[in-house]
Amino acid sequence: MQLALTILVDGLSYASWLFIVALGLTLVFGVLKILNIAHGSFYALGAYMAASAVALANNLNTSPYVSLFAMLLAAVAVALLVAPLTERGLLRFFYGQDEVLLVLVTYAMFLMLEDVTKLIWGANPYYVSEPYALFGNIDVGSQSYVGYDLMLVVLAVLVGGVVWWGLNRTRFGKIVTAVIHSPEVASSMGVKVSRVYMAAFAIGIFLAALGGAFTAPMISVQPGVSVGVIIISFAVVIIGGLGSIEGAAIGALIVGLARALAVHVMPVAELFSVYVVMALVLVFRPQGLFQRIQARKI
Repeated sequence: MQLALTILVDGLSYASWLFIVALGLTLVFGVLKILNIAHGSFYALGAYMAASAVALANNLNTSPYVSLFAMLLAAVAVALLVAPLTERGLLRFFYGQDEVLLVLVTYAMFLMLEDVTKLIWGANPYYVSEPYALFGNIDVGSQSYVGYDLMLVVLAVLVGGVVWWGLNRTRFGKIVTAVIHSPEVASSMGVKVSRVYMAAFAIGIFLAALGGAFTAPMISVQPGVSVGVIIISFAVVIIGGLGSIEGAAIGALIVGLARALAVHVMPVAELFSVYVVMALVLVFRPQGLFQRIQARKI
Protein backbone atom coordinates (compact mmCIF):
# COMPACT_ATOMS: atom_id res chain seq x y z
CA MET A 1 0.00 0.00 0.00
CA GLN A 2 2.81 2.40 0.90
CA LEU A 3 4.61 1.58 -2.36
CA ALA A 4 1.44 2.21 -4.37
CA LEU A 5 0.97 5.60 -2.71
CA THR A 6 4.59 6.54 -3.38
CA ILE A 7 4.24 5.57 -7.05
CA LEU A 8 1.03 7.61 -7.29
CA VAL A 9 2.58 10.73 -5.74
CA ASP A 10 5.76 10.49 -7.83
CA GLY A 11 3.73 9.87 -10.99
CA LEU A 12 1.47 12.86 -10.35
CA SER A 13 4.45 15.12 -9.61
CA TYR A 14 6.22 14.11 -12.83
CA ALA A 15 3.00 14.34 -14.86
CA SER A 16 2.18 17.82 -13.54
CA TRP A 17 5.08 19.76 -15.05
CA LEU A 18 5.08 17.50 -18.11
CA PHE A 19 1.41 18.35 -18.72
CA ILE A 20 2.16 22.07 -18.61
CA VAL A 21 4.91 21.71 -21.22
CA ALA A 22 2.91 19.31 -23.44
CA LEU A 23 -0.12 21.60 -23.24
CA GLY A 24 1.87 24.36 -24.92
CA LEU A 25 3.10 21.93 -27.58
CA THR A 26 -0.38 20.62 -28.40
CA LEU A 27 -1.84 24.15 -28.42
CA VAL A 28 0.69 25.37 -30.98
CA PHE A 29 0.02 22.33 -33.15
CA GLY A 30 -3.74 22.70 -32.87
CA VAL A 31 -3.73 26.34 -33.97
CA LEU A 32 -0.66 26.75 -36.18
CA LYS A 33 -0.36 23.13 -37.42
CA ILE A 34 3.32 23.10 -36.44
CA LEU A 35 5.19 20.28 -34.74
CA ASN A 36 7.50 22.60 -32.86
CA ILE A 37 10.83 20.85 -32.22
CA ALA A 38 12.12 24.04 -30.58
CA HIS A 39 9.53 23.69 -27.79
CA GLY A 40 12.14 22.00 -25.59
CA SER A 41 14.43 25.01 -26.02
CA PHE A 42 11.71 27.31 -24.70
CA TYR A 43 11.49 25.01 -21.68
CA ALA A 44 15.24 25.37 -21.18
CA LEU A 45 15.06 29.16 -21.56
CA GLY A 46 12.40 29.25 -18.86
CA ALA A 47 14.58 27.18 -16.54
CA TYR A 48 17.65 29.36 -17.12
CA MET A 49 15.69 32.59 -16.74
CA ALA A 50 14.11 31.29 -13.53
CA ALA A 51 17.55 30.38 -12.15
CA SER A 52 18.81 33.89 -12.88
CA ALA A 53 15.67 35.52 -11.46
CA VAL A 54 15.83 33.52 -8.23
CA ALA A 55 19.52 34.34 -7.83
CA LEU A 56 18.73 38.04 -8.28
CA ALA A 57 15.91 37.86 -5.72
CA ASN A 58 18.25 36.19 -3.23
CA ASN A 59 20.92 38.83 -3.76
CA LEU A 60 18.34 41.52 -2.96
CA ASN A 61 17.53 39.71 0.33
CA THR A 62 13.84 39.48 -0.48
CA SER A 63 11.36 37.07 1.09
CA PRO A 64 11.87 33.45 0.01
CA TYR A 65 8.33 33.40 -1.41
CA VAL A 66 9.29 36.18 -3.82
CA SER A 67 11.29 33.54 -5.71
CA LEU A 68 8.02 31.92 -6.83
CA PHE A 69 6.86 35.22 -8.30
CA ALA A 70 10.29 35.66 -9.88
CA MET A 71 9.97 32.28 -11.62
CA LEU A 72 6.56 33.27 -12.97
CA LEU A 73 7.94 36.56 -14.28
CA ALA A 74 10.81 34.66 -15.89
CA ALA A 75 8.33 32.56 -17.90
CA VAL A 76 6.42 35.69 -18.94
CA ALA A 77 9.67 37.37 -20.01
CA VAL A 78 10.62 34.41 -22.20
CA ALA A 79 7.24 34.53 -23.95
CA LEU A 80 7.34 38.30 -24.48
CA LEU A 81 10.91 38.29 -25.79
CA VAL A 82 11.03 35.12 -27.86
CA ALA A 83 7.52 34.85 -29.34
CA PRO A 84 7.67 37.96 -31.58
CA LEU A 85 11.17 37.10 -32.77
CA THR A 86 10.37 33.51 -33.73
CA GLU A 87 6.76 33.75 -34.93
CA ARG A 88 6.81 37.16 -36.61
CA GLY A 89 10.44 37.03 -37.66
CA LEU A 90 10.65 33.47 -38.96
CA LEU A 91 7.71 31.06 -38.80
CA ARG A 92 5.12 33.25 -40.55
CA PHE A 93 7.11 32.99 -43.77
CA PHE A 94 6.56 29.23 -43.83
CA TYR A 95 2.83 28.97 -43.07
CA GLY A 96 1.05 26.78 -45.59
CA GLN A 97 4.28 25.05 -46.58
CA ASP A 98 4.97 21.34 -46.35
CA GLU A 99 4.88 19.99 -42.77
CA VAL A 100 8.36 18.47 -43.17
CA LEU A 101 9.77 21.90 -44.01
CA LEU A 102 8.22 23.37 -40.86
CA VAL A 103 9.72 20.56 -38.77
CA LEU A 104 13.15 21.31 -40.26
CA VAL A 105 12.74 25.03 -39.56
CA THR A 106 11.83 24.44 -35.92
CA TYR A 107 14.69 21.95 -35.62
CA ALA A 108 17.06 24.67 -36.87
CA MET A 109 15.57 26.98 -34.23
CA PHE A 110 16.23 24.31 -31.63
CA LEU A 111 19.91 24.08 -32.60
CA MET A 112 20.33 27.85 -32.60
CA LEU A 113 18.63 28.31 -29.23
CA GLU A 114 20.84 25.62 -27.72
CA ASP A 115 23.89 27.67 -28.69
CA VAL A 116 22.24 30.89 -27.49
CA THR A 117 21.74 29.45 -24.00
CA LYS A 118 25.39 28.37 -23.90
CA LEU A 119 26.54 31.84 -24.98
CA ILE A 120 24.43 33.58 -22.32
CA TRP A 121 24.68 31.20 -19.36
CA GLY A 122 27.75 29.14 -20.23
CA ALA A 123 28.19 25.38 -19.90
CA ASN A 124 28.22 25.12 -16.11
CA PRO A 125 25.08 23.85 -14.36
CA TYR A 126 22.80 26.14 -12.35
CA TYR A 127 21.11 25.07 -9.12
CA VAL A 128 17.95 26.69 -7.74
CA SER A 129 17.35 25.01 -4.41
CA GLU A 130 15.64 27.76 -2.39
CA PRO A 131 12.05 27.45 -3.75
CA TYR A 132 12.12 23.67 -3.34
CA ALA A 133 12.23 23.96 0.45
CA LEU A 134 9.45 26.56 0.78
CA PHE A 135 6.60 24.09 1.21
CA GLY A 136 8.41 21.74 3.56
CA ASN A 137 7.55 18.05 3.79
CA ILE A 138 4.17 16.39 4.13
CA ASP A 139 3.99 13.19 6.16
CA VAL A 140 1.57 10.50 5.03
CA GLY A 141 1.84 7.50 7.30
CA SER A 142 5.47 6.52 7.58
CA GLN A 143 6.39 8.20 4.29
CA SER A 144 7.38 11.85 3.83
CA TYR A 145 6.72 13.74 0.58
CA VAL A 146 8.14 17.06 -0.57
CA GLY A 147 5.49 19.78 -0.48
CA TYR A 148 6.87 21.46 -3.61
CA ASP A 149 6.05 18.36 -5.68
CA LEU A 150 2.43 18.50 -4.54
CA MET A 151 2.33 22.23 -5.27
CA LEU A 152 3.24 21.44 -8.88
CA VAL A 153 0.17 19.20 -9.13
CA VAL A 154 -2.02 22.11 -8.00
CA LEU A 155 -0.28 24.41 -10.49
CA ALA A 156 -0.88 21.96 -13.34
CA VAL A 157 -4.59 21.68 -12.50
CA LEU A 158 -4.86 25.47 -12.33
CA VAL A 159 -3.05 26.00 -15.65
CA GLY A 160 -5.08 23.30 -17.40
CA GLY A 161 -8.33 24.76 -16.06
CA VAL A 162 -7.45 28.28 -17.17
CA VAL A 163 -6.48 27.17 -20.69
CA TRP A 164 -9.62 25.01 -21.04
CA TRP A 165 -11.81 27.89 -19.83
CA GLY A 166 -10.09 30.33 -22.16
CA LEU A 167 -10.62 28.11 -25.21
CA ASN A 168 -14.17 27.00 -24.42
CA ARG A 169 -15.82 29.85 -22.51
CA THR A 170 -14.39 33.09 -23.90
CA ARG A 171 -14.75 35.08 -27.10
CA PHE A 172 -11.06 34.65 -27.86
CA GLY A 173 -11.47 30.89 -27.54
CA LYS A 174 -14.30 30.90 -30.08
CA ILE A 175 -12.15 32.92 -32.47
CA VAL A 176 -9.30 30.43 -32.01
CA THR A 177 -11.70 27.54 -32.71
CA ALA A 178 -12.84 29.26 -35.91
CA VAL A 179 -9.23 29.73 -37.03
CA ILE A 180 -8.46 26.08 -36.26
CA HIS A 181 -11.31 24.82 -38.43
CA SER A 182 -10.82 27.25 -41.34
CA PRO A 183 -8.38 30.18 -41.34
CA GLU A 184 -9.70 31.34 -44.71
CA VAL A 185 -13.32 31.58 -43.57
CA ALA A 186 -12.28 33.21 -40.29
CA SER A 187 -10.24 35.78 -42.21
CA SER A 188 -13.14 36.54 -44.55
CA MET A 189 -15.28 37.30 -41.49
CA GLY A 190 -12.82 39.90 -40.22
CA VAL A 191 -10.69 37.81 -37.89
CA LYS A 192 -7.03 38.84 -37.79
CA VAL A 193 -5.63 35.35 -38.27
CA SER A 194 -2.02 36.52 -37.93
CA ARG A 195 -2.81 37.95 -34.47
CA VAL A 196 -4.42 34.68 -33.41
CA TYR A 197 -1.33 32.79 -34.56
CA MET A 198 0.88 35.21 -32.64
CA ALA A 199 -1.20 34.92 -29.46
CA ALA A 200 -1.40 31.11 -29.61
CA PHE A 201 2.33 30.81 -30.21
CA ALA A 202 3.11 33.19 -27.34
CA ILE A 203 0.88 31.21 -24.99
CA GLY A 204 2.57 27.99 -26.11
CA ILE A 205 6.01 29.46 -25.39
CA PHE A 206 4.80 30.74 -22.02
CA LEU A 207 3.57 27.27 -21.03
CA ALA A 208 6.88 25.67 -22.03
CA ALA A 209 8.83 28.34 -20.14
CA LEU A 210 6.50 28.01 -17.14
CA GLY A 211 7.16 24.28 -17.01
CA GLY A 212 10.90 24.94 -17.19
CA ALA A 213 10.80 27.69 -14.57
CA PHE A 214 8.98 25.62 -11.97
CA THR A 215 11.02 22.48 -12.54
CA ALA A 216 14.31 24.39 -12.26
CA PRO A 217 14.39 23.86 -8.45
CA MET A 218 14.05 20.10 -9.00
CA ILE A 219 16.82 19.60 -11.57
CA SER A 220 20.29 20.71 -12.56
CA VAL A 221 19.80 23.40 -15.21
CA GLN A 222 22.49 22.70 -17.78
CA PRO A 223 23.00 22.40 -21.55
CA GLY A 224 21.06 19.52 -23.07
CA VAL A 225 18.13 19.71 -20.65
CA SER A 226 15.81 20.54 -23.56
CA VAL A 227 16.49 17.31 -25.47
CA GLY A 228 14.86 14.89 -23.05
CA VAL A 229 11.93 17.23 -22.46
CA ILE A 230 10.92 17.55 -26.10
CA ILE A 231 11.12 13.78 -26.63
CA ILE A 232 8.91 13.01 -23.61
CA SER A 233 6.54 15.85 -24.54
CA PHE A 234 6.08 14.39 -28.01
CA ALA A 235 5.33 11.03 -26.41
CA VAL A 236 2.63 12.68 -24.28
CA VAL A 237 0.87 14.45 -27.15
CA ILE A 238 1.09 11.37 -29.37
CA ILE A 239 -0.49 9.23 -26.66
CA GLY A 240 -3.19 11.79 -25.91
CA GLY A 241 -3.80 12.95 -29.46
CA LEU A 242 -2.34 16.00 -31.17
CA GLY A 243 -4.32 19.17 -30.54
CA SER A 244 -6.30 17.88 -27.54
CA ILE A 245 -6.10 19.45 -24.06
CA GLU A 246 -7.78 16.42 -22.49
CA GLY A 247 -5.36 14.18 -24.38
CA ALA A 248 -2.37 16.12 -23.04
CA ALA A 249 -3.65 15.67 -19.48
CA ILE A 250 -4.34 11.94 -19.83
CA GLY A 251 -1.11 11.37 -21.78
CA ALA A 252 0.97 13.14 -19.12
CA LEU A 253 -0.75 11.14 -16.39
CA ILE A 254 -0.10 7.84 -18.18
CA VAL A 255 3.55 8.71 -18.84
CA GLY A 256 4.07 9.93 -15.28
CA LEU A 257 2.59 6.82 -13.68
CA ALA A 258 4.40 4.48 -16.09
CA ARG A 259 7.73 6.15 -15.33
CA ALA A 260 7.11 6.14 -11.57
CA LEU A 261 6.16 2.46 -11.66
CA ALA A 262 9.31 1.60 -13.58
CA VAL A 263 11.53 3.68 -11.26
CA HIS A 264 10.28 1.89 -8.14
CA VAL A 265 9.87 -1.61 -9.58
CA MET A 266 12.37 -1.87 -12.44
CA PRO A 267 14.68 1.19 -12.60
CA VAL A 268 16.54 0.02 -15.71
CA ALA A 269 13.29 0.30 -17.70
CA GLU A 270 12.54 3.92 -16.76
CA LEU A 271 12.72 5.42 -20.27
CA PHE A 272 11.80 2.17 -21.99
CA SER A 273 8.46 2.08 -20.15
CA VAL A 274 7.34 5.38 -21.68
CA TYR A 275 7.94 4.21 -25.23
CA VAL A 276 6.27 0.85 -24.56
CA VAL A 277 3.12 2.70 -23.50
CA MET A 278 3.34 4.96 -26.57
CA ALA A 279 3.77 1.97 -28.89
CA LEU A 280 0.79 0.15 -27.36
CA VAL A 281 -1.42 3.21 -27.76
CA LEU A 282 -0.35 3.67 -31.39
CA VAL A 283 -1.13 0.03 -32.16
CA PHE A 284 -4.74 0.32 -31.05
CA ARG A 285 -5.32 4.09 -31.47
CA PRO A 286 -2.96 5.51 -34.13
CA GLN A 287 -4.64 8.91 -33.82
CA GLY A 288 -4.14 9.01 -30.03
CA LEU A 289 -6.62 8.57 -27.20
CA PHE A 290 -8.33 11.92 -27.81
CA GLN A 291 -8.26 13.10 -31.40
CA ARG A 292 -9.50 16.63 -31.97
CA ILE A 293 -12.67 16.53 -34.09
CA GLN A 294 -12.04 17.69 -37.62
CA ALA A 295 -14.61 19.68 -39.54
CA ARG A 296 -16.01 17.70 -42.47
CA LYS A 297 -15.33 19.39 -45.78
CA ILE A 298 -18.06 19.30 -48.38
